[in-house]
Amino acid sequence: MTSSSSTNSKPATDPKQTPLFHQHVSLGARMVDFGGWQLPVNYGSQIEEHLAVRKSAGIFDVSHMTVWDVEGDETIPYLRKILANDIERVSNTPGKAIYSCLLNENGGVVDDLIAYYLSDTHCRVVTNAGPREKVKKWLLEQASDFTVNVIEQPELALIAVQGPDAWQKFYQVVRPIVGEPVDELKKFCSIQISDWFIGRTGYTGENGIEVILPNRDTAGLWESLINVGLQPCGLGARDTLRLEAGLSLYGNDLDEQHTPLESGLLWTVSLQDPNRNFIGRRALEDQIQSSHKQLVGLVLEDRGVLRGHQKVLINGQERGAITSGTWSPSLEKSIALARVTGDAGNNCSVEIRNKPVAARIVPVPFIKNGISQVGK
Repeated sequence: MTSSSSTNSKPATDPKQTPLFHQHVSLGARMVDFGGWQLPVNYGSQIEEHLAVRKSAGIFDVSHMTVWDVEGDETIPYLRKILANDIERVSNTPGKAIYSCLLNENGGVVDDLIAYYLSDTHCRVVTNAGPREKVKKWLLEQASDFTVNVIEQPELALIAVQGPDAWQKFYQVVRPIVGEPVDELKKFCSIQISDWFIGRTGYTGENGIEVILPNRDTAGLWESLINVGLQPCGLGARDTLRLEAGLSLYGNDLDEQHTPLESGLLWTVSLQDPNRNFIGRRALEDQIQSSHKQLVGLVLEDRGVLRGHQKVLINGQERGAITSGTWSPSLEKSIALARVTGDAGNNCSVEIRNKPVAARIVPVPFIKNGISQVGK
């Protein structure tokens, strides 16, 4: 054991490095601490990275995400208890995934995640980096009532390939490695080939693939993808892409103080089985009858940039606040997600530097399949 007082030891608070840290540095990436990890914000122009994903394809290191395997005889009952969505909906299709939230007893969001059904005794779950310790405690606490093992997989990394040309470029690289089985893989489905777990998922609103693979294989795949012309992309582009696609970010649009109903994610909740008493169900059902909060999209009509926590005014009265805001490279407008109370209508204003600036309330996503959904 290495002594904690060793001069070579790093403080426990130092951000962790993904298996691709040295690749990022060699590409000139600007690195930051994100959720306890050193990750690239960009490799030069964030706008170029963003547009590369919308027009062609880019790659992201998302190895800061946490991979869990849930195994045991009560895998399905356990996940039906802790997930607001119902894993049993996809239990006739091995490899099929669902998007869901973990809720607390009050219906607040502990984290959002993707869960893959592999068999009745094995499912894979991918959660966020920021709330990792809280989520780990939550998963293990709930597992104590079931015959399951919840296994964290720190030896696995994750690379995302996103964009309209993502599948073609990815397949060009991996075909000699994995052969034909991935050719017909459908969206929100996955396949395990040797040590590689390949899923048709993503966080950009574009055609996407996410590969969970051993740390030792990560650099080789990354460099091969760059060699066929894929653009490495950082956290900055990932954020603008996900916001254009109307996708929530935990800690901004999702938290334990707000439910899926108040966060635009009621569609991820399955209430079909009245006997499935998942955690937070009762509080959520009560709120459905009474809550008037909703998450909406905003487009700024004048100059300025929408940012988190700015006040949203309707008829001059404060009715909510922005949860995520940014400049949209695709739309060349400032856009945001905002949580507001009551019937918002179509027009509002946002308080920027203590002055109201005109904005328009629009449906999300702002971009779908690379096409603007925002009218002029």
